[in-house]
Amino acid sequence: MREFGFELALCAHLEREGRLVSRQLGGAVHGRRVLDTVVVEPSDAFPDRAAITPERIPAAAVEADVGPGRARYWKDAFDCHPDRAERAVETAVERGFFERERRGGRTYVRQTARYPDWVEGITAVENKPDLDRPGDLQRQLRTDVSLGLVDRVVLATSDYVTRAHLNRIPDAVGVWRFDPETDDREVVREPTPLGTDEAGVELLERSPSRAEIRTVDAETKARARRRLAERAYGKGWRSFDYPACQRCEPDGDGLPRCAWKGRPVRASDECGPDCEGYDPADPPAVDGDALRAERTPWDPDPPGRQRRQSGLDRFG
Repeated sequence: MREFGFELALCAHLEREGRLVSRQLGGAVHGRRVLDTVVVEPSDAFPDRAAITPERIPAAAVEADVGPGRARYWKDAFDCHPDRAERAVETAVERGFFERERRGGRTYVRQTARYPDWVEGITAVENKPDLDRPGDLQRQLRTDVSLGLVDRVVLATSDYVTRAHLNRIPDAVGVWRFDPETDDREVVREPTPLGTDEAGVELLERSPSRAEIRTVDAETKARARRRLAERAYGKGWRSFDYPACQRCEPDGDGLPRCAWKGRPVRASDECGPDCEGYDPADPPAVDGDALRAERTPWDPDPPGRQRRQSGLDRFG
């Protein structure tokens, strides 16, 4: 199975365990790094977060000096560019995290609920079904460990894992051997918890003669972790398009399985007139939100806590 199908099968496996799973999320602070799979373990405060909105809450709104008490003039509450602040206010109101009111031609905002500390832990999984084609695997995993943005880092593969393989990756990285056909997952090595509440070191660029790094303090990491968790919460993992082909037969997990190829396929790369098995049709309808809600504590339609008041106007 190709890496795309392997990744989706692993996401489905983890979701069936009741975990909050997402994929293809930015996992850097100052550099560039995309995490294949992100697993968020919710804390006891998760119901308070789920009650607000099923969507991502903008980072600027969470970080603004706005609480659930007395409303504040919006321009005094944000420490960022006014355009970004305005967009954050608009989105936060639409998603039920802020409410606003007009006083003397000015817009004031308050939180509808205090933002909870809902994340117990975050695990980043690097998917590499074929260890004989590692690419930048070593550098990526070393960067993840030295930065310590997530609590645990895991390498997932379908290959047999040898001592030589283990010696080529950081000791802190856990290893799973996962078979997407049988859904069996073997823990070859447990990951070591990372110091997420400490400063980290991020590798930005590397060449044969030099390496450019940047230290990331604990406070900056905490903000980046919260943003990562919010993106994972709002996005989930079924963010792909389904092939517009009669032979696309999604399975019970919603994977875009192709009956002709006998495996999941990526619509943008593997489906179309160039495929001998292509039979044009409307993409299949899959209710990914319903599947996610059935298997995890994520709520697609929470009651919300927005207090309806008279005189609330559009932001302007």
